[in-house]
Amino acid sequence: MDFTIKNARFITSVGLGSELPEKRAAEIAIVGKSNVGKSSLINSLCGRNKLAKTSSTPGKTRLINYFLLNEEFYLVDLPGYGYAAAPKSEQQKWGRLMEDYLSSGRVDHIYMLIDIRHEPTAHDRQMFGYIIYYGIPYTLIATKADKLAKTKRKQAANAVAKQLGAPPYAVAYSSESGDGKQELLQRIDAVVHPLSE
Repeated sequence: MDFTIKNARFITSVGLGSELPEKRAAEIAIVGKSNVGKSSLINSLCGRNKLAKTSSTPGKTRLINYFLLNEEFYLVDLPGYGYAAAPKSEQQKWGRLMEDYLSSGRVDHIYMLIDIRHEPTAHDRQMFGYIIYYGIPYTLIATKADKLAKTKRKQAANAVAKQLGAPPYAVAYSSESGDGKQELLQRIDAVVHPLSE
């Protein structure tokens, strides 16, 4: 039976030093640079267009946002990185917040988003380095796939993964068309219900 997200609700926002909500069956974090489409991905996966706030202003999410899905597991929206206009102090705060969270032992899986049209940035590589350092299982997602012709998506997605220094595979995803959504839902199911494989 296909896994679906029946309900989703915002739980809380967490800053530096704040307490994290009680543990659930699984915790899947979503990370990527500012404006890569994290909020759009969350909204599209959950079938809700205003669950995560999308903004045309990069660097809007400064906190870790927890969403409870199917009353069972968390999807966690991490603050975007690499926003050049953010003051140095903000960037350092972001670094501490991310390290605290990634080293907490709570994260079961990370969805790392990269733009399918561009080579990964130095910040993307740094983030990928964090994921490897903390040994967290991950899936690479190449967003904005609808900006490319269908025939070119798979190749472009795999190319950005390779440029990042990862094995050459990423899920080509479009929040507009839902391309890649089924594959991501199956991956979520495997993380949340590992024994039902």
